[in-house]
Amino acid sequence: MAQWLNGSTARQDNLNIKTHMPLSPYAFTALRLYAFAPLCLFITFGRLKPGIMKILYNIGILIFSALAHLISPFNSRASLWVKGRKKWAGKISEKIKPGDRVIWIHCASLGEFEQGRPVIEAIKNKMPVFKIVITFFSPSGYEIRKNYNNADCISYLPADTPGNAAKFIDIVNPEYVIFVKYEFWNNYISALYRNRIPLYLISAIFRPGQHFFKWYGTFFRSMLRKFKKIFVQDQRSYDLLTDIGIRNVSLAGDTRFDRVIQIAVTVRDIPQLEKFRGSEKLFLAGSSWRQDEEIIAEYINSFPLVMKWVFAPHEIDKSNIERLEALFKVKCVRFSEYSEISTDARVLIIDNIGMLSSAYRYAYIAAIGGGFGKGIHNILEPACWGIPVVFGPRYENFKEAVDLLSIGGAKSFLTFDDFKRILELWLSDEKIYSNSAEMASKYVKENAGASEFIIKEIFDKDINKAYS
Repeated sequence: MAQWLNGSTARQDNLNIKTHMPLSPYAFTALRLYAFAPLCLFITFGRLKPGIMKILYNIGILIFSALAHLISPFNSRASLWVKGRKKWAGKISEKIKPGDRVIWIHCASLGEFEQGRPVIEAIKNKMPVFKIVITFFSPSGYEIRKNYNNADCISYLPADTPGNAAKFIDIVNPEYVIFVKYEFWNNYISALYRNRIPLYLISAIFRPGQHFFKWYGTFFRSMLRKFKKIFVQDQRSYDLLTDIGIRNVSLAGDTRFDRVIQIAVTVRDIPQLEKFRGSEKLFLAGSSWRQDEEIIAEYINSFPLVMKWVFAPHEIDKSNIERLEALFKVKCVRFSEYSEISTDARVLIIDNIGMLSSAYRYAYIAAIGGGFGKGIHNILEPACWGIPVVFGPRYENFKEAVDLLSIGGAKSFLTFDDFKRILELWLSDEKIYSNSAEMASKYVKENAGASEFIIKEIFDKDINKAYS
């Protein structure tokens, strides 16, 4: 089962896929809960034998798949999920042939793909003899990265039934398998284990509330023991696993640090942002949501001249952009409509996908959205550039946020007054600002290297025979 069943923090999908019917797009996510209601019900009333748990798990998978098909005419995410899995075996067989040497890498969604990307690209460079197969669970990963050129085959992961798992592994016949961060699909894990195919989990993070650590967690813990090695991000995850007798674990760190450093090396220039900024300082709100935006907009309307202001909202549909524009009492321009005559605007809204990681380099201060919802987005991208970061109050499950707050590289706000106080501090005291900027940059650099460690552990100990 994936992150939505193991008790981890939920995330918003990065792809802005809209429903065209009255049914809410979140109905697709809600199906996950309904599908596994039988399993959750039995968990509530007592400890079950692993065999019964397996049956309930498989029933849940079938219910989820059936419900996804049922709502697919009314929900765009469900439609993509269903259509993307049609004739999956034939599509994979066209690209992966008998005799090919394959490494299979699975990512739940776009965020996990970006987290695993440094490892994927290191494998491609170091192990060209292997073909790389990448699978996604979510449309938000597959639809954006289906043309990624460092993979030989990119596919949706077929639903986790025993038959699909056996067939998929028979076609792909991987020599090594890597799951990124959260994924725990019992039938795939069990089939790999039976076939003695080494399975690794990288950039994993665990929390006490997950099913693995509950009194009823025997079935869930059995999946962890089938991984050859679990590479965790932090000491807490390591301790949680070892406390329940999981020994196949190694503290490697978070590959996202390596990814943001990669991005910083390959960023593109954005001359429009440079012209818009001019000689002023620039504030960039990345992946912003309504509650972030309303507080920041109130400050802009009160103090418009202290900086230039850029927003890259998480959702870029027309109605959301119009809502955002309506918040400002100063001149505002969309990036798609920007020209040299727009330089007198105080606010610029990035109304496209794919520019944000390159845009941070132009900022003096960055705000990262999501802190008033289910959790903050990527704060490492701006921190990598030595840019102090602010975000909303829901950050406690994000180690990098807690760490940056503790060393002064970031600050959190709940109210307008909090936000005002933070900006006034950084804008009025150059020494404090410089220290915050230095701490942000230093934190990213000091925590890089997880990808190299993982590659060394897997390649040196398990894949040396590939060179012979």
